[in-house]
Amino acid sequence: MLWKGRRQSDNVEDQRGQGGGFNLPRGGPGRLRIPIGGRSGGGMSLSTIIILVVLYFGLKAIGIDPLQILAGGGGGLAPGGGGQITDNSGEGTGAPASDEMKQFVSTLLAETEDTWSGIFQANGLTYEDPKLVLFSGQIRSACGFASSAAGPFYCPGDRKVYLDTTFFQQLDQQFGASGDFAQAYVIAHEVGHHVQNLTGILPKFNQMRQQMGEAEANHMSVQVELQADCFAGVWAHFTGQKGILEQGDMDEALNAAQQIGDDTMQKKMQGYVVPESFNHGTSQQRQTWLARGYESGKLSDCDTFNTPI
Repeated sequence: MLWKGRRQSDNVEDQRGQGGGFNLPRGGPGRLRIPIGGRSGGGMSLSTIIILVVLYFGLKAIGIDPLQILAGGGGGLAPGGGGQITDNSGEGTGAPASDEMKQFVSTLLAETEDTWSGIFQANGLTYEDPKLVLFSGQIRSACGFASSAAGPFYCPGDRKVYLDTTFFQQLDQQFGASGDFAQAYVIAHEVGHHVQNLTGILPKFNQMRQQMGEAEANHMSVQVELQADCFAGVWAHFTGQKGILEQGDMDEALNAAQQIGDDTMQKKMQGYVVPESFNHGTSQQRQTWLARGYESGKLSDCDTFNTPI
């Protein structure tokens, strides 16, 4: 992708190296280390229990859910969570601030801004640019705490895309999806969730799934994720018209979609697949909907809710 020298978005917030905000003492991955007191048998003293109760309600009062902290993280572009999340937790580390990766991300975000602003305007609507937050290790969003293990995600609560760019290394080294346009697809997919949020699709889904069973919610989650893939394809369609795509760019994006399909990921992680647990779509589905958006450039062709997937 010929991205260098193009406009960079001012909507990138670089929070790498700043930690994730409030940190709690931990006794292992996903566990809060609880101080043990008392003189007789290792049980908690009354004063310790009172401290824990006060700590619990104190955290709740400032918007931190201790149960989510205990539960650990989840949610991201790849299976295992959602490309848009409602809550998360994690733990942070430092990272360098300004670099070429930030320039790349800023340029990609600017390209999505230009494309979606034009599409919305053509439909009599106004596009509201999302913010993109670069973080390292952990971050606190309006959706709660998230760790880098969650992968990239979009939070509808603050209309921000969250990205730990070390995910791009994971995409290359662990998933076998290399190339700058594979990375561009990741960002475009998350911005696709922002488009869903602005158009009311995401709020409706988040409301409906509260009354759904797990299987039904997973099926609708697949529809949401595939539509975000299709929206990423729509963005790629118009980006290609600018003449800045290079030969093989879409192949990189399609390969990335293939590598992070539910079935491919489950086979790689556990050696077998559980179709009823899919919440992002199979490799074939993700490639199909990404390609569909790219080939047509029409939002009407991204209706995953009324089209067999």
